[in-house]
Amino acid sequence: MATATISVTLKSDITKVWDLVTSLDNYSWRSDLSKIVVLDDGKKFIEYTKDGYPTNFTVTVFEPLKRWEFDIENDNMLGHWIGVFSFKDGETTIDFSEDVTAKKRIMKPFVGTYLKKQQKAYVEDLKKALKQYI
Repeated sequence: MATATISVTLKSDITKVWDLVTSLDNYSWRSDLSKIVVLDDGKKFIEYTKDGYPTNFTVTVFEPLKRWEFDIENDNMLGHWIGVFSFKDGETTIDFSEDVTAKKRIMKPFVGTYLKKQQKAYVEDLKKALKQYI
């Protein structure tokens, strides 16, 4: 199993951050996605990469402005993602943690590096989107 965490403080209101991160309709700010298909009233969804590769998500916790969690699965991996949101002195801190197990032996050495790369790209996309959102 590989674990990756990232914590970032953003000079933005928590509602704006929460709305962007949890929106399954507004994903155009994400540089890695081509589409999201929403199922079961948002309790499940499928994200498709720019290359059309699907990853399934099942929401397990949804506490507005506080916490969002989901299980993740595709052909290469399965795992769990946790997003914790907090607000203090006009800034929002996001703490994202992902625990993933590679399904294919050949993928195991690369999962941790892949997760960290994905998290970094996600945060950069989020920062850009928040500047446009203001």
